[in-house]
Amino acid sequence: MGIAETSCASKVEVLRPSMDVDIVCVGFGPATAGFLTTLSRQLVDSDGTPAVESSTTPGLPLQVVCYERADDLGFGVSGVVTRARALRASFPDLDQTGIPMAAPVGEEKVLYLLDPHGASRRSPFLRLADSLIRAANRTLPFEHHALRLPWTPPFLHKRGGMVLSLGQFMQWVGAQVQSTGAVQIWPGTPVAAALIEKGETDQLGSVTPCAPMSYLPEPGAHGVTRPASAAKVVGVRLLDQGVDKRGLPAESFSPGMDIRAALTVVGDGPIGPIGRQLDAHFGRPEGHHTRDWAVGMKFVVDLPKDTTLKPGTVLHTFGYPEPEIFGFFYVHPDRVASLGIFVPSWFDSPVRTAYRYLQHWMLHPYLWRYLKGAKLRSWGAKTLGESGKRGEPHLVGDGYARIGEGSGSTNVLTGSGVDEAWATGVQLAEAVLELLRAKKPFTKQNLEDSYVRRRRASWVEAEGRVAEKSRDGFQHGVVAGMLGMLFTHLTRGRFGLFRDPVAPHERIKTLEDYFKGRIPRAELQHLRKEGAMKGVPLHSALMQRCGWPAVAYDGQLLMSHQDALLLGGKVQAQPGYADHVVFLYPELCERCGTKICIELCSGQALTPGANGGVPAFDREKCVHCGACLWNCAQPIPGNPGKTNIAFRAGTGGLHSAEN
Repeated sequence: MGIAETSCASKVEVLRPSMDVDIVCVGFGPATAGFLTTLSRQLVDSDGTPAVESSTTPGLPLQVVCYERADDLGFGVSGVVTRARALRASFPDLDQTGIPMAAPVGEEKVLYLLDPHGASRRSPFLRLADSLIRAANRTLPFEHHALRLPWTPPFLHKRGGMVLSLGQFMQWVGAQVQSTGAVQIWPGTPVAAALIEKGETDQLGSVTPCAPMSYLPEPGAHGVTRPASAAKVVGVRLLDQGVDKRGLPAESFSPGMDIRAALTVVGDGPIGPIGRQLDAHFGRPEGHHTRDWAVGMKFVVDLPKDTTLKPGTVLHTFGYPEPEIFGFFYVHPDRVASLGIFVPSWFDSPVRTAYRYLQHWMLHPYLWRYLKGAKLRSWGAKTLGESGKRGEPHLVGDGYARIGEGSGSTNVLTGSGVDEAWATGVQLAEAVLELLRAKKPFTKQNLEDSYVRRRRASWVEAEGRVAEKSRDGFQHGVVAGMLGMLFTHLTRGRFGLFRDPVAPHERIKTLEDYFKGRIPRAELQHLRKEGAMKGVPLHSALMQRCGWPAVAYDGQLLMSHQDALLLGGKVQAQPGYADHVVFLYPELCERCGTKICIELCSGQALTPGANGGVPAFDREKCVHCGACLWNCAQPIPGNPGKTNIAFRAGTGGLHSAEN
């Protein structure tokens, strides 16, 4: 069966296929994996008969389907160190040797990296502190321009935890779930939108489907949001295929299927289009917002044969290459390591770049002694929602529930997200089973009484409240940020030292203001014009001008960004889909003088456009990190809370299960 819809290309009615299931899930990340792992174990009895019968297919078990954008399970996620409390609760007999690249946490260090070149933009206070540390190096645990913190708060440590490749773990979990035969998981199948009904009206009719995508209002823009009352999520719509870059039907047009379900489980992460659609439609709880972000970029490498680092070694770093940038170094079995940096929204540089800074971080003397001779295996990047509990949306509504990072589960004090996300999925699964056995519908009230009640009573909630205001100090500097984290920990979250952070686009300075006193205005204008002519970002030229040394490429680990895309990125985009990065108002791009979206683009998918106007987007290079979404410096007219870039559903991205 299907619903009739007019084709924009032919102006004739076409049939949009539809399918009824009991539960549809959006995104296969740790939260959805926890949900499906717990749910699938309870759907079929030992004799093969349904423990819970389907309402759409009587006589059969519950019909559960999950759609994942990436082309395979575990593609494009990240390496992680976790305490693994929720994971071990789901797998009490877990044998880590059965999961590739997994190891128990062993030695763990927190390191303050000093600047060996003098190019880092450090405050006078930090420069004084660096001088004192160097002067007292014989009495401190100081070596190779790094100070090992003699004492660190317990919340920073992951003792008793695990080092994982999340990609490998997700593939292992996916195999466990699908082997039950109770759940279908479909990778390479992006979800375009949630189906939101108000009476007989489909929410997708609130925009003009035949308009070019560049001019479609982003969900939640002025005039599109509907009242939260009397609205119900009844499933999802899959992405149309056989369209041009703007989303207009081509000769091979195939409309995306409507998947109708009694419950839609949304676990598509902090930049997921379905989660953001629900935020736009239903709003957020009062006082909640997503203003803190970071992009994490990492390498997976083969360490040198003579490495002294043992599996389970964990290094946390801060202070370099810029004071705001944090780093991580996790050692897996077989001389494999995951290492990388986090570039946060409170680093106010208009030319913040993850790739170039990652190379300088690797070249720090403390780290390079372990990395010299290492070889790149793969690399990746991911946006992290750093607002934590304060970024929590409405967790439930009629017909839907939110889980995982996009639901505000990340603990921003401990820097932990995977275990928390998994726990929220388990909590929802237990709630769903409770409602099914009681034959109660998935209404907002019933989901509040079952899922939200469990979550509020859990350690995820308790620790999230402690962490809620822990990052606020970083908008005033690194020292203030570290003091704010410690103060929040000591007061158990009861008090915060600083006010709520402001949105990234409200903080960012112009090139002229940021480099005032370092680079003359005329020289900046020349470099800007030169970069536009060459079609390249500005960060390398500006960093070199400010004293950063050139990176000596070795062809194994240190290489150009383009070569990393070819050798370690494994980026691919299927034809026949619309561009998922869209600039809503071209005139805003034309008068934007920063173009941070280009500078921080993880895969060089965004480059300067003609005459410095709208950036050019290359879908074949996009790794779906979503950094452009929160790095846009141009708020849209009538809605200053949203910026000029829309990050929509799309295919492709990284093709590596090691990340």
